[in-house]
Amino acid sequence: MIWRRPVTLSWHRTLKTLANPVAKSLEKSRLSLSPQIVDSTLSNCPSDTIALSFFLWCARQPDYFHDPRSFDRIVPVVRRLTDRFGSVPGIIEELESVGCPVKAQTFIILLRVYWRGNLYSSALEVFDEMGKWNFAPNTFARNIILDVLFRIGDIDAALKFLRGTQSPNFLTYNIVLSNLSKSGDWVGVWEVFKAIVKSGFRPNAGTFTVVFDCCRKLGRFRELLQLLSFMLVSGMQLTLAIWTMLIDSLCQVGQVDSAIRLLEKMVKSGFSPNVVTYTSLVKGLFRAQKHDKIVGLLDSMSSDDCNPDVVLYNVMMDCFSKERRYDDAIDVFFCLRDRNLKPDAYTISTLMSILRLSRKISLLPQLVPRVDVSFDLVLCNSVLSLLSKAGFPSQAVEFYGDIVDRGFKPDCYSYVGLLNSLCQIGRIDYAINVYLGILMNNPNVDPYVHTAILVGLIKNGKYYEAIRLFRRAVSENCLLDVVAFTNAIHGLFRASMYKEACDLFDQLKEFGVSPNTCTYNVMLRGFCKARDLNAVQLLLRDMELAEVEMDSISFNTIVVLLIKLNRFRSASRLVRKMLDLGMQPNSATCSLLSRHRSRISVKQNGDFCQQFLYYLEGNNAIETSDSDSSDALVVCSGK
Repeated sequence: MIWRRPVTLSWHRTLKTLANPVAKSLEKSRLSLSPQIVDSTLSNCPSDTIALSFFLWCARQPDYFHDPRSFDRIVPVVRRLTDRFGSVPGIIEELESVGCPVKAQTFIILLRVYWRGNLYSSALEVFDEMGKWNFAPNTFARNIILDVLFRIGDIDAALKFLRGTQSPNFLTYNIVLSNLSKSGDWVGVWEVFKAIVKSGFRPNAGTFTVVFDCCRKLGRFRELLQLLSFMLVSGMQLTLAIWTMLIDSLCQVGQVDSAIRLLEKMVKSGFSPNVVTYTSLVKGLFRAQKHDKIVGLLDSMSSDDCNPDVVLYNVMMDCFSKERRYDDAIDVFFCLRDRNLKPDAYTISTLMSILRLSRKISLLPQLVPRVDVSFDLVLCNSVLSLLSKAGFPSQAVEFYGDIVDRGFKPDCYSYVGLLNSLCQIGRIDYAINVYLGILMNNPNVDPYVHTAILVGLIKNGKYYEAIRLFRRAVSENCLLDVVAFTNAIHGLFRASMYKEACDLFDQLKEFGVSPNTCTYNVMLRGFCKARDLNAVQLLLRDMELAEVEMDSISFNTIVVLLIKLNRFRSASRLVRKMLDLGMQPNSATCSLLSRHRSRISVKQNGDFCQQFLYYLEGNNAIETSDSDSSDALVVCSGK
């Protein structure tokens, strides 16, 4: 290890000889610094340390200030140095070793670089290091830290830091104002605005815009009018953004006619409404059900050469959908293509909702996958799930391939959509292989993936395969939740493995899983199918101790069992309790009750008798769903 020290010293000397000639050559040639020269030098610099040293030297030159592009160029350099030396003191020590003087400006530059590069923890470290070097941070440095604290979400620390700033300037207040507005803190925004005025600063258009926007978003219409009065008294002119926010606020409170009059006044004042202004009015007219005026407004928009954007079309699709005018909403979607506008993720989400609500889901494979849109993984998963649930599993499997081809890394929701679709089209073996491949690459995959394969196998009658995979997941300590266990118990009952189902239920607590209502319903179904009334009674007692409430499935299951066991009086009492709780018997229960109507006592109070007859004689019962199906289990378990 003796050789390491001389080599290090030699390297430092080399850096010094390299760093100084750069500065000297510029001085001798009397070249004036420019962002282009700085960027070129940084791009061709062989050493990150020399690059940062040169950047700091440029900042020390009279009448030269780095532009934003130069700061963007130095960010990756400083990031690499931070990774290399591990801390800000390490970088400072390295700069000193190559002859770079450490001044207060050095810390200010580093602070700006870290802030611009979103390296907030390092920015805070720089600020702390300034104090250790006995440099007193100026207001500029404190403003950067103030913004950093807001950006990392520590609002309390930011406000405390603000109170510790001895000489806050106009930018200080604007930083606080902007961030409090983003967080929706109206009280804080109003207090800071008053502090700006009290400190003698004159709010500019940007300040008013921030406060106006906060008022608008939070529906503070009265305060908005007060602010407008103050702005006019102060001699400030309304900007296009403020005109638009005033119009939007009037639309929000239902004063659409006033908003239209304000639009006319805005035009007379010399302002041309933009697409944002028109979007607010269109939304307001839809809410007010004034559809006839929407056409005229769109005509005015066209005559003003104001082109609609994707946001306006999204609003119109959404509004038509809420009015159940699904065909009109779909027509608006096609207008996007006619105007060569590219849909966004919100457009596709709205379209999928419209197709589902209008029961035109068959159009989904034709429209969505072929749309030129910037998909993200969330949107891809939504399309995949809807294709699978809407009865297009083959298209869903194909779309999963598109997701991978787009360069996205599938997550648990992608896997679930794929597994569900493969099971739907009967490719069971392939689905199992995909599932095992997922486990191999990600042993801690979300429990929802385990549930998906169990559901798919059980629905296809592959009970033993489902049980085998579940036991494997348990033995490998995979993440399993109550939904997965519930489906496993369901599969055991379907495979007529009564004892194994009971044993697994008894072991739930050992796995740290608390059974929910759906889990108990599965057990009730199993016991009722075996007509084991004693087991049902014990299970109900266990439900009561666990403080798990029965639902309509629980009641209907037990009522059916009691009727089949000729326990008509008990069935009658249970039906009465069920009705008192606001639950309805399903069609299967009503069918049995009607068949044995003469043997069931309804000599209770008159209200119960009327309710009882109401469900038996009418078509008012809940349609019997396959409540013990795997899909129902997943739904009632909260997935």
